[in-house]
Amino acid sequence: MIVADTDVLIDFLRGHQPMADRIAIELTSGSFVTTVITEFELRSGVRSSRQATAVDALLDALDVYSLDPPAARRASGVRRVLESKGESIGMADSLIAGICLDRNAVLLTRNKKHFSRVADLVISGNSHPSATSL
Repeated sequence: MIVADTDVLIDFLRGHQPMADRIAIELTSGSFVTTVITEFELRSGVRSSRQATAVDALLDALDVYSLDPPAARRASGVRRVLESKGESIGMADSLIAGICLDRNAVLLTRNKKHFSRVADLVISGNSHPSATSL
């Protein structure tokens, strides 16, 4: 399963390449989801009815992983470990990482600077649909 981070979904909504094409391909795969954290971030950024309609349509096309207790435990572990090293990635990114780790999912993001700090998190940000990297 591939989990879309907020930044790549914003790229899709804005038509920014190459990620817009990548997201369009992933949306047809049946194995592309996002998180409730990303849903919150997208909905919080809406500034017009047109944007709201676009965000609604995109989220309707995706399954949304929730933050359940096992994912919350993973996220809190991520946050504690990174903060102890002085490498915090923020609450939202810690929650997204915890959800991905709990679900053994690949995170599609452009924010490799933050997410590469998370041990065992598989991230992808390449434009090729099957490309992933640690």
